[in-house]
Amino acid sequence: MLLIQFKDENAGRLVGLLQDDVIRVIDGYSTTYALAREAIAKKVGIAELVNANVGSATHSYATVAAAGRVLPPLDHSDEAHCYVTGTGLTHLGSAGARDAMHKKIGGDAESLSDSMKMFRLGVEGGKPANGTAGAQPEWFYKGDGSIVRASGQPLGMPDFALDGGEEPEIAGLYVIGDDGQPYRVGYAIGNEFSDHVTERQNYLYLAHSKLRACSIGPALLVGELPEHIDGASRVLDTDGKVRWEKAFVSGETNMSHTIANLEHHHFKYPLFKRAGDVHVHFFGTATLSFADGVSVAPGETFEIEASAFGPALSNRLEVYPTEFAKVSTL
Repeated sequence: MLLIQFKDENAGRLVGLLQDDVIRVIDGYSTTYALAREAIAKKVGIAELVNANVGSATHSYATVAAAGRVLPPLDHSDEAHCYVTGTGLTHLGSAGARDAMHKKIGGDAESLSDSMKMFRLGVEGGKPANGTAGAQPEWFYKGDGSIVRASGQPLGMPDFALDGGEEPEIAGLYVIGDDGQPYRVGYAIGNEFSDHVTERQNYLYLAHSKLRACSIGPALLVGELPEHIDGASRVLDTDGKVRWEKAFVSGETNMSHTIANLEHHHFKYPLFKRAGDVHVHFFGTATLSFADGVSVAPGETFEIEASAFGPALSNRLEVYPTEFAKVSTL
């Protein structure tokens, strides 16, 4: 089941069930958030609630997307109540990359870089037995709901950035119930988008490199994530021609951590269990155009797709001028 949030011709918000190009409007709900809150309150699965309220009104996804009316598949009316976070060093990559990585981490632990030590911890302890906690992953904060972009919207990087590169990832989308517990609404394909040149200068700059925009959607996948996900990541030039393209894989088969372990280490903090909040949590990747020496230019477009998530996620890269704050003493 795929859900989508969008605006109608009069800018009214709607949430619908996406089936190929047809969006079937869900009656009585204008947001995925409201749908999730109702499912939590009634103690039913979101799919059950959707099936019980799908109406007769329909829209064409192609028309909605062409008009720029697609919204992120989950958001909060108060952007400050949406956390955007993620984990890194969680993916094993292709078979060849896995073999090379295992050789890198197979020697004396003290000879490894901090990143390789962290990756090794995940390989050795990221998939614990059910009900137990495994190794902690690398974790980072990206921002609040104000940084989240929908498919079709530009991804802006500040003019002081040294790079703006895609990171094709799957994100978990959550709502915190009134009982203080997290409820996973579903998953979405995402572009976590980072400044890789800044990060490469020194890994302690990771926090700076992640404070950028991101995009998710267009659709939200309800239910459990398939164990194996095949996808493709592309960079299109200003004429819309493919300049770089590479397959990527995700899902637990291709990860060193279980989704449950990543969720455990995020939601173990009381700060992240505040009733009513929304969380967008990226699960990591092993495929980057930056790793192939590609520098994406403003005006070029990122395109990320995986068949399990329906339509592709597409965002053009833009640069915005920095507005430095002047601090005043009170």
